[in-house]
Amino acid sequence: MTTLAQWRDQLFYQPLSLGAIALVTCAALVVANQATHTAIVAAEERDLQNSLSEVLPAGHGDNNLLKDTLQLPGGDGKPLTIYRSRKAGAVNGAVFQTASRGYAGDIVVLIGVDTSGTLLGARVIRHQETPGLGDKIEAAKSKWIDDFAGKSLASPSPEKWGVKKDGGVFDQFAGATITPRAVVKAVRQGLEFFAAHRTEIVDNSVPAGDAK
Repeated sequence: MTTLAQWRDQLFYQPLSLGAIALVTCAALVVANQATHTAIVAAEERDLQNSLSEVLPAGHGDNNLLKDTLQLPGGDGKPLTIYRSRKAGAVNGAVFQTASRGYAGDIVVLIGVDTSGTLLGARVIRHQETPGLGDKIEAAKSKWIDDFAGKSLASPSPEKWGVKKDGGVFDQFAGATITPRAVVKAVRQGLEFFAAHRTEIVDNSVPAGDAK
């Protein structure tokens, strides 16, 4: 009768044992992934919902923005997701991302716009700007980003859509003018995008939850 010690002396023992361990490990990872996938997706949806709500006034809509989306080609040619806000079934606003190159990389801004093209709010959701200087674009660090609420392509006038150093109406930061300049540019581009696609975005003929 072959003993365990004799099995270990066989040439195929180590490869076979390693294979068995790898198989068990892979199975455990699959089980763990399946067990946590639902929780991860739910957490991601909550985070996104919270971000969307930050650029819309409280009570502005009564629908689930995550279920009422529209895909349109963005400025870079890639699909851009538009989250539509509704009140009593009628579209009354939209939330989407816009971006521009800052000092250290792209600055991604989430903006909320009503059907007239007026900004309801804006929040920087991703950037790589210098801590202590450029990070004042974050709502948690400064109230600067709040100045965009109420603005539109017509107010201020086109030549005033810039930082004060460039003759515009928006404040810049000492030692970090490039950063706020990029945010202003991103927001303006977002408003221009909305104006170009307004008819599609505010189309009430597409039922809530069925927009593609």
